[in-house]
Amino acid sequence: MNANEIKICARRILAEIMAAKGLKAPQLADDTVLLGGALGIDSLDLAALVVNLTQISQKDPFAEGFIEFRTVGELVRLYTD
Repeated sequence: MNANEIKICARRILAEIMAAKGLKAPQLADDTVLLGGALGIDSLDLAALVVNLTQISQKDPFAEGFIEFRTVGELVRLYTD
């Protein structure tokens, strides 16, 4: 999957997560902070996003351990590198 496809998937998954919490999904940019920012998601929501992206892309960037990321763009790059 290319970066645009991953970003589209991430946007859809985040919209579903946020709708379940009664939140409106904002526009996502590469510099959108995932935790502690305007999104209003928590670490469990972020874990759900990562699991879903791993299943969809069939790539596990965390197979050898945790890799730090903070933004949408950093997460997308993990799945496209």
